[in-house]
Amino acid sequence: MIVFPAIDLKDGAAVRLRQGEMNSATVFNADPADQARQFHGAGFEWLHVVDLNGAFEGHPVNRDTVAAIVEAVDLRIQLGGGIRDLKTIETWLSAGITRVILGTVAVKDPDLVKEACRNFPGRVVVGIDARGGQVAVEGWAEVSEMQATDLARSFEDAGVAAIVYTDIDRDGLLQGANVPATAALAQSISIPVIASGGVASLDDIAALQAVEESGIEGVICGRALYDGRIDPAAALALTSASTKA
Repeated sequence: MIVFPAIDLKDGAAVRLRQGEMNSATVFNADPADQARQFHGAGFEWLHVVDLNGAFEGHPVNRDTVAAIVEAVDLRIQLGGGIRDLKTIETWLSAGITRVILGTVAVKDPDLVKEACRNFPGRVVVGIDARGGQVAVEGWAEVSEMQATDLARSFEDAGVAAIVYTDIDRDGLLQGANVPATAALAQSISIPVIASGGVASLDDIAALQAVEESGIEGVICGRALYDGRIDPAAALALTSASTKA
């Protein structure tokens, strides 16, 4: 299982939100490139980066900050937030981003997602952010009437590399991952699922590993890494042992 350390960008800083509320941001590092280097030094192989301003405004905002992260580390990076058209997708992938995450556009323009998958095989991830099982869009500011499972199934044959499934009700609150909902989603589709939201301890990672065969590829860790609740070495040792087994 892959552990994805999260770097959420707001106004050029690395922050963490609570339940997606922009006014609840806690700044953990004013220099996200430095944070990326720390995660690299800890042994992580991927970064999960989100342009929070971009998610709300509908277009990339923290371009320079993302570029600095790409320049700072030799890591695979998946990036989301404000990516709403093919030109932006191509720009990011050409700039060194490994995979783009499409969220709002997956609901509002699914044909664009499918076209992107055809144009950039293996490099498009769909982000499904759910509140009470219903998909939220526009930086989580709007909740649609679509069920998360239905959205995921609609991309079953599109060539999506992975689904990032975030439980908004738990995000940033350190209340534990929603393992049953994540496993249920993973079992309902053939696309690999990455768990996100609420991860608070190694026990959460272990619980997700216990149902890894349902189709869970990885887990995103944010606040718990920043405040020391999850030790990077312990998390990597745990997931590495699982992979080898």
